[in-house]
Amino acid sequence: MASSAQSGGSSGGPAVPTVQRGIVKMVLSGCAIIVRGQPRGGPPPERQINLSNIRAGNLARRAAATQPEAKDTPDEPWAFPAREFLRKKLIGKEVCFTIENKTPQGREYGMIYLGKDTNGENIAESLVAEGLATRREGMRANNPEQNRLSECEEQAKAAKKGMWSEGNGSHTVRDLKYTIENPRHFVDSHHQKPVNAIIEHVRDGSVVRALLLPDYYLVTVMLSGIKCPTFRREADGSETPEPFAAEAKFFTESRLLQRDVQIILESCHNQNILGTILHPNGNITELLLKEGFARCVDWSIAVYTRGAEKLRAAERFAKERRLRIWRDYVAPTANLDQKDKQFVAKVMQVLNADAIVVKLNSGDYKTIHLSSIRPPRLEGENTQDKNKKLRPLYDIPYMFEAREFLRKKLIGKKVNVTVDYIRPASPATETVPAFSERTCATVTIGGINIAEALVSKGLATVIRYRQDDDQRSSHYDELLAAEARAIKNGKGLHSKKEVPIHRVADISGDTQKAKQFLPFLQRAGRSEAVVEYVFSGSRLKLYLPKETCLITFLLAGIECPRGARNLPGLVQEGEPFSEEATLFTKELVLQREVEVEVESMDKAGNFIGWLHIDGANLSVLLVEHALSKVHFTAERSSYYKSLLSAEEAAKQKKEKVWAHYEEQPVEVTPVLEEKERSASYKPVFVTEITDDLHFYVQDVETGTQLEKLMENMRNDIASHPPVEGSYAPRRGEFCIAKFVDGEWYRARVEKVESPAKVHVFYIDYGNREILPSTRLGTLPPAFSTRVLPAQATEYAFAFIQVPQDEDARTDAVDSVVRDIQNTQCLLNVEHLSAGCPHVTLQFADSKGDVGLGLVKEGLVMVEVRKEKQFQKVITEYLNAQESAKSARLNLWRYGDFRADDADEFGYSR
Repeated sequence: MASSAQSGGSSGGPAVPTVQRGIVKMVLSGCAIIVRGQPRGGPPPERQINLSNIRAGNLARRAAATQPEAKDTPDEPWAFPAREFLRKKLIGKEVCFTIENKTPQGREYGMIYLGKDTNGENIAESLVAEGLATRREGMRANNPEQNRLSECEEQAKAAKKGMWSEGNGSHTVRDLKYTIENPRHFVDSHHQKPVNAIIEHVRDGSVVRALLLPDYYLVTVMLSGIKCPTFRREADGSETPEPFAAEAKFFTESRLLQRDVQIILESCHNQNILGTILHPNGNITELLLKEGFARCVDWSIAVYTRGAEKLRAAERFAKERRLRIWRDYVAPTANLDQKDKQFVAKVMQVLNADAIVVKLNSGDYKTIHLSSIRPPRLEGENTQDKNKKLRPLYDIPYMFEAREFLRKKLIGKKVNVTVDYIRPASPATETVPAFSERTCATVTIGGINIAEALVSKGLATVIRYRQDDDQRSSHYDELLAAEARAIKNGKGLHSKKEVPIHRVADISGDTQKAKQFLPFLQRAGRSEAVVEYVFSGSRLKLYLPKETCLITFLLAGIECPRGARNLPGLVQEGEPFSEEATLFTKELVLQREVEVEVESMDKAGNFIGWLHIDGANLSVLLVEHALSKVHFTAERSSYYKSLLSAEEAAKQKKEKVWAHYEEQPVEVTPVLEEKERSASYKPVFVTEITDDLHFYVQDVETGTQLEKLMENMRNDIASHPPVEGSYAPRRGEFCIAKFVDGEWYRARVEKVESPAKVHVFYIDYGNREILPSTRLGTLPPAFSTRVLPAQATEYAFAFIQVPQDEDARTDAVDSVVRDIQNTQCLLNVEHLSAGCPHVTLQFADSKGDVGLGLVKEGLVMVEVRKEKQFQKVITEYLNAQESAKSARLNLWRYGDFRADDADEFGYSR
């Protein structure tokens, strides 16, 4: 252990005791110390040395916990001053000593000198001279050392020093307090002011026993914010040190044991006190971390009063250098390049309350999860209606508020991203779904940590980790502090108020609700909305905050490339530039606040209109960037000129949808279109008449293709018949349906009331039917609409008004059914409308106009149109109407009713 030296003596003289050296580790009492050697590759050896020939008082001892009847033993008078005299003189100092006597039990007695040789101060003599120890009784002064002790004692008595002073020395007996009744109150009463103390024992590197002065409280102090390796107590009572536990303990002992220190009492944990020990040479907490002897602990770092960031920085210093407990440490982002660890990106979408999609400078998209936070979630038993689909954004308390906070703060803004860790992909278990690899990062904007802001508002919680889990936010302590503030102030998730409820009606695809809502939106003019989802370049899902509803919105006035679609049994490829159009719309409007003008709606309950973002019309922008073409329906719009000029400019650039555009020579047709009606009749076969006097036809030219497809399809079904009941119909899907004639036809599912009531539309014939799902099957891919499009096309009669009176309309429909259903006719498209094209229909043999015939019979009224090219035919229709009126036919049997009560009957002149 200690370095030793052999004193040489004259030959033949008495043996001189060996002089040994060591450093004083601890003073046990006024007459016993522990010395240690120099550390070499680990904690050094130790030995206890008792002073020969003198006796000092015994210090207080606490009764053993295993002996309930035993009592605490107090200090003997002058015992503590003697201990303090030695402590202040010797702790950490080098001494030399000689062993004079060793008992059979191994107890060693000898002389101790301050310094490197026996010429130094004799400690025993100093104690006796101060009156803090006495010579042992019965000890005769028969050698020089004992003579000097005797002289010192006489001098002390004469000077009335120490125990020789007047009185019984009771004032030197400490009133030791081993327990504190209310540790919390005790800690708070010191108001985090430094308390003088002596470190009496070091249990491990981060736990000590301290004597608080001047009131002599003996308390266990755990260093706030850190934990060192410990000594595990085994079943047999022995202790097994964790790696570096002994080294950490020695590090603390060699600097603090029996030193005068100051302790800041910061909190309490059971009977133990959390605190920071201050020594003139530094802060042991930070030193332990910096040397790799300790790690930060989350549960107590929050109470550390000198800045948690200092502890994290010290720990980071040791990690980077792989010191001691961090010798095998690998940083969570060790495999990332610097450019992938820190970068600036633009926020494109908020996925959830803890995830965003950003666009990198390279143009790539990347999903970033906010480190160490958890979004709001449903707690306890799920009270959600099992028949109702869960909509997390609206049904989970505070999820909507959290998403909105992020959306308003981040969308379209540039943020700083610092990657903290990569969470690897995890497979699914019985209770937890599978997760793909996640990049977790700290995201800041304008110096504000977004995760911290979210947590401080009570819109997210902080994830708790295992102590050895290093995959966490680089600002984890700030997150914990923010959560503590949110809990204290009762913010968001921590509020005791009723949770906010968001009753958001989703009327996407609900035709009935959409019809009721349409007039309201039309009257509203421009309405505020938030784009929740982008299906394609021109199809979006909007949230209307004032109306608290979700709608599907189609951009008016343009024809945008259709995207890929998943159909039963096959994937329908998207049109060229459909993905580019979708991406353009996403980048421009996704999760942005926009204004919409609703003009109309389609059959499926989708609203059609104009969308404005920052004053710009999205339809015009798509056309301008050659990602859409102008649709004829835009003619009636006030934006038609803007659309045409944008399209013309795009055509000239010959990009994207206009890449193969060839400028056509100017034709006379557009001019004639206004002055002369174009008549180009084609043969069709009428297959179905609807109750509102629309009709479905098949093109005669493609009739043979349909017959061949039907024949092949039925042969295929006959050889591979569908298993009855195996098909689960879904709205919008194409399928095969067995008609009343026992044959299979192509169909589309329009509505599913129940397995016994499925509404289907026969796509090649135009008729509808309600069937049980047992009479439906999956449409084989070889006979899909991609192979042969749906053959039934819907049309309406041009130039006539269908009677709104039910009986009158039934008469008109019956007449048409009698005349043209299942017959071949000639069809000419006259004009287009939002619903379906309006046409004139002629009998194939007589070339008579079917619509004109209805007018002549008084079954319908004429729809007067102002276009010049239609004036000739309109005049013919009006003359026929006058003839029917004169003859009092059908509608006109009571005369011209329009003058007084046309509105009542649903007609307009």
